[in-house]
Amino acid sequence: QLQLVESGGGLVQPGGSLRLSCAPSGRTLDYYAIGWFRQAPGKEREGVSCISSSGGSTKYADSVKGRFTISRDNAKNTVYLQMNSLKPEDTAVYYCAAEIAAGSWSSLRDTEYDDWGQGTQVTVSS
Repeated sequence: QLQLVESGGGLVQPGGSLRLSCAPSGRTLDYYAIGWFRQAPGKEREGVSCISSSGGSTKYADSVKGRFTISRDNAKNTVYLQMNSLKPEDTAVYYCAAEIAAGSWSSLRDTEYDDWGQGTQVTVSS
């Protein structure tokens, strides 16, 4: 099982930015599609963004399009989620998840992923 570690969360004012990182413990991410998900208190977990193992295909939830950017640096074995123009409604615990998948596959459905990190808290508040 792949162990994932998220980092980069914190408290930021509305309109600010954060960059989340997702890195594995002891293994390469090269063959994995990665998804970012979030869960706010009292709400269901939702897909935010995802990227294929090749990095050539990305998807975004409508609520974050134009504000969030997912990317991967295989040399650093890390996937990033750059979050700009943050809003209070972006407040949640953010999780990354991984699934072995070749080609252009990735998914915003959490049930498609087997391996998950512990999450990092993002709070957007003035």
